[in-house]
Amino acid sequence: MSPPRTSALTHAGHRLVYDEYGEGPRVVVLLHGLLLSRRMQAPVAAALAARGYRVICLDLLGHGASDRPRDMWRYSMPLFGEQTIALLDHLEVDRAVIGGTSLGANATLEAAVQAPERLRGLLVEMPVLDNALLGCALAFTPLLVGLTFGEPLARMASLGARLVPRGLSRLADIPLDALGQDPGPSAAVLQGLFFGRIAPPRSERREIDAPALVIGHSRDPIHPFSDSGMLVSELANGRLLRASSLLELRLAPARLMAEIGGFVDECFASERAGQRRATGATGAGERTARAGGGRR
Repeated sequence: MSPPRTSALTHAGHRLVYDEYGEGPRVVVLLHGLLLSRRMQAPVAAALAARGYRVICLDLLGHGASDRPRDMWRYSMPLFGEQTIALLDHLEVDRAVIGGTSLGANATLEAAVQAPERLRGLLVEMPVLDNALLGCALAFTPLLVGLTFGEPLARMASLGARLVPRGLSRLADIPLDALGQDPGPSAAVLQGLFFGRIAPPRSERREIDAPALVIGHSRDPIHPFSDSGMLVSELANGRLLRASSLLELRLAPARLMAEIGGFVDECFASERAGQRRATGATGAGERTARAGGGRR
C-alpha cells in the first residue's frame, strides 16, 4: 500500500488537514479520538483501502496538523460534525460512510443529525454518552486543570515528548504526538467540550436511520459498554459489536476488521441495490406509459 496523500481544506477561516488512502467513488471518512490525530486511524484506513475504498482521515480543528486556535468557543461536537460535512463538500462527495473513535464517534453522530442525506452508514467506536459523564469528568478534569494552570510545566513536557524518536512503535507515536503539542489549544479543546453538549440528545439520535455499526467494550468508565448498547437500542438500523478490549482493533485487528469491512461492503451494496430498484421501477413505468400510449 502506497503512503497516504496529505491535503487540506479551509473551513470557517481555519485549515483542516486530511490524509487519503486508496481511490474510487466509494468513500469512507474516519475521525480520531480526543486530542489525538488522524494517524490513529491509519491501520483501519489502509485495510479499507485494500478492499477498494477511498478512505479519508481528517484532523478536526485543534487536533493533529490542523489549525489549533486558543479560543474555547471554536470547539464543540456540533462544530466537529459541521467540519466533517464540510470535508465532503470540499471533496465533492455526495454520500459516504462516516465513522470515528470516542470523540470521533460523537462527531459522527453530530454529522448524522446535521446532514442525514450525506451518510451511507455510520461506524461508531466507543461512543461517549449518558453513562460516561462521571467517568469523563473524573478523567479529564485533572488534565484540564493541569493544561490550564500548569501550562509552563505542560509546555516543558511537550518539548520533551517532541525529542522522543518516532517510528519505533505506532501505538507509542500516537500519544507522543498528542503530548508534543502546545498545551494551550489542547486546554481550549477540553474547555469547549466541557461546556457544550457531548453528543446529540436521545430524541435526535432516534431520528438517525442510516445503517450503523457500534463497537463497544467493557471495563472502561469513559466508554462504558452500556452506552454502546443504549445507542444501538435508539438507532433504527443499529448493530452492536463487542470488542474484547480497548486495544483489540489496534493490536489484533483481524476479527473486528472483518466485521467492519463487511459492514462497509453492505452499506455500498444496499445503495447499489436501491439504485437498481429505482432504475427498474422507472423503466417499468416508462414501458407501461409507452404501452398505454400505443393503445390510445
